Amino acid sequence: MSHPIAPMIIRGEVITDNLIEVGGRGGDLAFLTPDARKYIDRLPLGNPTKLADLYELSFDDILDYCVALGERLDFSKNRYLQEACELSFLTAPTTPTIVKASYMGLQNLLSRPFITEMVESTVGVKYLEGWVPQTLLDGTQLEVRCFGARTLHIVAGNAVALSLWTIIRNMVLRSDAIIKAPSNDPFTALAIARTMVDMAPDHPLTKHLTVAYWKGGDQELEQRLYQPQNLEKIVAWGGFASMKHVTRYIQPGLELISLDPKRSASIIGKDTFASEASMREAAVRLASDIGAINQKGCVCARSVYVQSGTDEAGLERLNTFGQYVYEAMLGLPNTISTTPKSYDKNLKAHVDALRLDDEWYKVIGGKEGEGAIICSQIPEPVSFSTILDDRTANLVPVDELSEMLDAVDAYTQTVGIYPESIKDQLKDVLPLHGAQRIVSLGYAAAMKFAAPQDSLEPMRRMGKWISNQIATPETSPAPWLRPSI
Repeated sequence: MSHPIAPMIIRGEVITDNLIEVGGRGGDLAFLTPDARKYIDRLPLGNPTKLADLYELSFDDILDYCVALGERLDFSKNRYLQEACELSFLTAPTTPTIVKASYMGLQNLLSRPFITEMVESTVGVKYLEGWVPQTLLDGTQLEVRCFGARTLHIVAGNAVALSLWTIIRNMVLRSDAIIKAPSNDPFTALAIARTMVDMAPDHPLTKHLTVAYWKGGDQELEQRLYQPQNLEKIVAWGGFASMKHVTRYIQPGLELISLDPKRSASIIGKDTFASEASMREAAVRLASDIGAINQKGCVCARSVYVQSGTDEAGLERLNTFGQYVYEAMLGLPNTISTTPKSYDKNLKAHVDALRLDDEWYKVIGGKEGEGAIICSQIPEPVSFSTILDDRTANLVPVDELSEMLDAVDAYTQTVGIYPESIKDQLKDVLPLHGAQRIVSLGYAAAMKFAAPQDSLEPMRRMGKWISNQIATPETSPAPWLRPSI
């Protein structure tokens, strides 16, 4: 059986020479790809003056390119996306219906209003188009502009859209990007890049995108590539081990923008239990936050703090609610959630052990690896809360909302809240404990380009913010004219 080929794309050139065999994550697929070591001298842009062609483009030119690319990313017509999708069924952490739906939605990210909103909210179009002037209090004329950078992107593979998200950010910032494709999604960025090459091989935006795969931790390759003369910024998504590995290369002139792994939680207020209807609504919303992309995203809910009360009546409310959540989770559309691809064996052992302890925990579902809702019968999360995955969540009863604040820390990314009326008493407190994103329950997976991410603004960090001061003795105090002491 012949292995599929994942080409290397270097600034408009599709390369299929010097192939070596590598394996996708999980060992489900072996594929061939060019040996990145053979092209180490070609991967970096080299002379930063080569970015100049991007500054001959206006923002409208970039939008025109994005719209044209979006038209070509129609899944029904794009053979690169179709091939990538089929291969990703084997490498992706999620199931085929979720993977395919993600590919079908890619072109929606490339609309003119969508990208314009993202840029205005994060950077400001005027700072990308030219020098923005202001007069300071001392009379100095200050101009500020955002320039692109030579950047390496170590992209995560738990969501198909992340590769396109990276490419769009790179284009609007007028940067040069090297994308290191992830082992659990080695094909998406390549499919998009090949579409760009077919569409406009000599366009500056095409000529400033490189996509390559190499095994993470290849110190011989990375020691040569991860140098300030080659790169100015590294944008890294990844686990603890990979982040620690990347940091060894950080030095003056090479900045790390870390989008590291997080955990997310939910808060269910007492008014949820005011009626059957509100309980059912909260259950569907929570099921969506747990089940989206089969709980493979940092945004997905895992520990859920429920203000049901901890007395006997409160636990009855909690367990009923847990049953509603489980039923709603099983009913989610198969484009966002399904029975997991492979239920984690270690997690299943923990869950099954809790079934024998029905005094302290009530386990709903999970026997067939479809996911489970664990209802704690004490106001404490399960001991293995950090490994909850594969549509498995823990509902924890509390009497007061403040009881869950100690569970929020620097690893907490998204907190989904229901009902909306309790947000005001939480949104100014949760960030003090480490929460980075607060959303209406049910919308955890609906991340927004226009919003900050992981408590930082990646778009602003990915650009280089340059200032130009204009001053004369007539307008601003001159240092050399100060009186001597």
